[in-house]
Amino acid sequence: MSDQPEAAAPHTHEKREHWSGQTAFILAAIGSAVGLGNIWRFPGEAYDNGGGAFMIPYVVALLTAGIPILFLENAIGHRFRGSSPLAMRRVHRRAEGVGWFHVAICFVIGLYYTAVIAWALSYFFFSFTLAYKDDPAGFFTGEYLQLGEAGTVSLSFVPHVLIPLAAIWIITIVVLALGLHNGVERLNVIGIPLLVATFGILVVRALTLPGAADGIDALFTPDFSALTDPNVWIAAYGQIFFSLSLAYGVMLTYASYRRRRSNITSPGLVIAFGNSSFEVLAGIGVFATVGFLAHQQDVPVAELDGLAGPILSFVTFPAVIAQMPGGPLFGALFFGSLVVAGLTSLISVMQTISAALQDKFGLHPRGSAVAVGVVSAVLSIIGFGTTTGLYLLDVVDQWSNQLGIVAGAIAMIAAALWFGGRSRELQRHLSAVSTLKLGTWWLVLVNAVSVLLIYMFATKAVSLARDGYEGYPTSYLAIFGWGTAAFLLAAALVMPWLRWRRDIVHFRPWPTRQQLGLPPGRDDAPVEGSAS
Repeated sequence: MSDQPEAAAPHTHEKREHWSGQTAFILAAIGSAVGLGNIWRFPGEAYDNGGGAFMIPYVVALLTAGIPILFLENAIGHRFRGSSPLAMRRVHRRAEGVGWFHVAICFVIGLYYTAVIAWALSYFFFSFTLAYKDDPAGFFTGEYLQLGEAGTVSLSFVPHVLIPLAAIWIITIVVLALGLHNGVERLNVIGIPLLVATFGILVVRALTLPGAADGIDALFTPDFSALTDPNVWIAAYGQIFFSLSLAYGVMLTYASYRRRRSNITSPGLVIAFGNSSFEVLAGIGVFATVGFLAHQQDVPVAELDGLAGPILSFVTFPAVIAQMPGGPLFGALFFGSLVVAGLTSLISVMQTISAALQDKFGLHPRGSAVAVGVVSAVLSIIGFGTTTGLYLLDVVDQWSNQLGIVAGAIAMIAAALWFGGRSRELQRHLSAVSTLKLGTWWLVLVNAVSVLLIYMFATKAVSLARDGYEGYPTSYLAIFGWGTAAFLLAAALVMPWLRWRRDIVHFRPWPTRQQLGLPPGRDDAPVEGSAS
């Protein structure tokens, strides 16, 4: 079908921005996928779950879950040509709420993700004077964040955090306001090659440090007994799922900006394997550096704490930087990499929100960027620019990531394949416009993954309800943890009731169902739910 002229597509009475080319799309998608989690989450997950043996479930998860779900999101976005709410409504007229659930997840993630980027920006400047060298842990939690009591709410703002936080939001609003071409695309075309080059330099330098080999051994020495532990496999699937930016509308939205005659599956493979390659590169760099720290302290790597999460980046790494030759330059490169990686990911989640508002309310990109950016900035500063911001971040991230994203994935699969009846249509659409043809195996994998996702969601929800989280007070978790979940659900239920300010009646998917060899369907008649 890919050899048919694009003129064969029916007139849709809509104009949509599009990427300048396939390379721009790939770089933007990789920019979304490669974020802070690649640098601080993957190394810790691998180390805690069998070392080198973890790569077996990791690769299995990539092939059986990451790539199939990525294809599904790309298929929905590319065929139904809209932001997550619009595309999901076109999938099934009652599925719009799934799209708003995705948008709500992006909104929540944007609020706290910006705070972490702000920390990295601060540490970029701190690195030139090694301001944290005497006591990295005390500097981070005390002098810098000025942490208050856990499980409490404070409106005492931290100037060191407010300034970079405001700066990141200003950059974000400007990039979004410039639009897809001049803003989002240009940021990724410049940022991703810069990130790869910068981090490549860091890895090469890390590998030359004394003790680097011990760190690499600690990461990759396999413990094959871990493969019999179901939790290790769940961790691998979770890592793949979260690191590829799946199931909260980002990849779906980005795919909707591709031209109708675009190869979808092959770039998807480039994105998936590019993201995983960066994760492995990050793991090597991080553990080579950790090996140096263990060498300096004359202890085994296994006895070190803080090998994952924010502690890895803002406590363990500063401790390394303070002791190594050329520490200021190494620190600036490391935290500069965090800023670039975080910013490209942040822009993708904010563009997902902006696109949804543009589609629903007919906003211009500039107006949408200012609206969502200003509201997000205010809430972000109030919530995460205070002395209790780290604790709030920890709780909100747990509920939005561990529950919200998994629920969003289950809902998307259910709406598109089970209730929407789009299985064969999406499969044939991908095969028609792409060089890699998909068989029934793709649908089997997606449905099989949904069973695992339901298990992961149920297990995590029961654990959080029964055991709480990290010792936080029950009332605190009820307000900010389960409150986050309630907000996501409310957005999914309320937003579909608001009136569309644009014409969504005259849309026709291309290739048509007839061209795909399918019987006529509801897309052959006007879509319900117009602006009337």
